[in-house]
Amino acid sequence: MTRINIDNLQTFLAVIRHGGVRKAALALNLTQPAITARIKNLEATLVCELFERRAGGMQLTKRGELLMAHAQKFEHLSELIARDVVDPEGVEGRLRLGVSETIAQCWLPELVSALHLRYPKLDIELNVDISINLRAGVLNREIDLAVLLGPISEFSVNNIELPGFDLAWYAAQKTPLNQSEAEYLSRPILTYARNTRPFRELRELLFDRVGPDVSLFPSSSLSACFRLVAADLGVAVLPRALGQEYVNSGQIREFDPGWVPSPLKFTASYLGEPKSHLVETAAQMARDVAHAYLHDKNI
Repeated sequence: MTRINIDNLQTFLAVIRHGGVRKAALALNLTQPAITARIKNLEATLVCELFERRAGGMQLTKRGELLMAHAQKFEHLSELIARDVVDPEGVEGRLRLGVSETIAQCWLPELVSALHLRYPKLDIELNVDISINLRAGVLNREIDLAVLLGPISEFSVNNIELPGFDLAWYAAQKTPLNQSEAEYLSRPILTYARNTRPFRELRELLFDRVGPDVSLFPSSSLSACFRLVAADLGVAVLPRALGQEYVNSGQIREFDPGWVPSPLKFTASYLGEPKSHLVETAAQMARDVAHAYLHDKNI
């Protein structure tokens, strides 16, 4: 009876999904020679070629296509076992987690703590980046779970909606009260990084209301934006969940120019295939942690 090595079978699927040995090696945290050796061992076990090696890349043979269909069924069964049988404390592996700066500044520590509590043997790799890069990471299979300004609209991606963040305008505590909208917004306006949805929306609103001469200063660091506002170097429209601490400490205050951009909407997004109970559970935990965080903050 032919016995197929499970790791070799999973490597076979990884090479297909990632489009080659190099990307599969990165995803599985292995060397390229190790990936190649597993594929060769699998072919030796089955006494057939699974890939045609061509100049343009690796293409499945007919027997390779047959194996892929059976391997996917096996993979699904393995996930059911992981979900229904395996104790979470015994789960080992790696979760590549990508989050936006807003989440990193808010409830990311609580999420990581909850994940470690549930899966004490799990290795978590963190990547803090803007949403457009996180989206690409999910689609390229470089990130398992991304918490980003979503949703990701591709059919292959599952999105779990998370509670949003209301925005508020902030100025230094010493800024004179009762200024007009024009007076407030004639100052440098600190905001999200350039290649983000909040930056684009704010720029369009400001151009309509203030004009093309508005001074926008984008930043990838929200904490730096708050510090610059506190130093009276400009005003900002940023998440109230992050600003409350600075308000309570007397460094900044809110002001109302009569309008505010729409709330930020986040999702926990991940690829639907291959199905992963671990990733699905982590996405659900992100939703629960986010709700608990905002409830505790009374936001």
